[in-house]
Amino acid sequence: MNGTILVATAGQGILRSADNGTTWHRLGLKEAIEFDGVVRCLAVDPSNPKRIFAGADSGICVSEDGGEHFALIDSPANGMTVWSITVDPVNPDNIYAGTGAPSRVRIFRSQDGGKTWTQLPPDIPEFCRGVNRPRTLAICVDPTDNSRVWFGLEEGGAWESRDFGETWERFDTTTDVIGNPDIHAIDILPPLNGQPKTTFILTVNTVYRSQDDLQTWEGVPSKTRFDSMYYTRTIQKIADDSGALLIAIGDGTPGTRSRIYRSEDNGASWQDTVLHSVPNSTFWAFGAHQADPQLVFAGTKYGDLYRSTDAGKSWHKEWRSFSEITALAWTPFKADIIAHPQSIN
Repeated sequence: MNGTILVATAGQGILRSADNGTTWHRLGLKEAIEFDGVVRCLAVDPSNPKRIFAGADSGICVSEDGGEHFALIDSPANGMTVWSITVDPVNPDNIYAGTGAPSRVRIFRSQDGGKTWTQLPPDIPEFCRGVNRPRTLAICVDPTDNSRVWFGLEEGGAWESRDFGETWERFDTTTDVIGNPDIHAIDILPPLNGQPKTTFILTVNTVYRSQDDLQTWEGVPSKTRFDSMYYTRTIQKIADDSGALLIAIGDGTPGTRSRIYRSEDNGASWQDTVLHSVPNSTFWAFGAHQADPQLVFAGTKYGDLYRSTDAGKSWHKEWRSFSEITALAWTPFKADIIAHPQSIN
């Protein structure tokens, strides 16, 4: 590939490669993100491959050079741990960010491309069952109507806004189908190939989907169709017009067994993909870009990095292992990354 791969970690900041994974380099000194810091999310601006947002333990950060350097954006999220950032695919000036443990959950929005930020409602309780302090694991903008925005909490339910985040309504408590407030992912597949728009909500143990604009939902417990594995981590659209989807499933966290499944029928059925080596823990994150829909990365909780060059049908493990992988991204822009001086004994 010709571009830059970024791996966000809990404990090693962001590692980047601009030579197709041959060498990897952490951020240098005097960066807004510490080279041994915690980074929970990455988002490449779909309108500018040089601009990459990162959610770190220092707040909302941005790179304007493809990941070579990151600067802290002065915002109400300063000093908070940012778990999720999403750029509006219709209007990239709209960007949403959510915080979480050890910080209190807050939702923020920028309407000027990330220059300034405001805090949005609702007011989420500081503590919850299960994980003590909740965290924002998902933010999703409806690609067919960008006034509709979702966020999902571990643990604290799924929330929807129909006015760009000005007001919110908790959704999982208004349906008899979604019975678990532990939300891991939310995504929306636009109408494609004769299929209707499909909304997915992933709880810790079930994939829910609606194909009639939220009027009805179907949910199938993951352990009944994913080789007895229940832990439903995240979902990824293939960045083309095929409508294909990937889902990461494991037997727990960090887990001892994990697989990646692929769907070509809007999530009605899922097929196991080919893993050419056994992952060391549950798959945790995907990284994709519309510049090359065939190229997808996947990372595990304990630092294995996998690459697919056939849109997720088969996977090979990369040579480099990392600390805990929290998020992945790649951009077709090749950053000018250089090795930093190392101490010599």
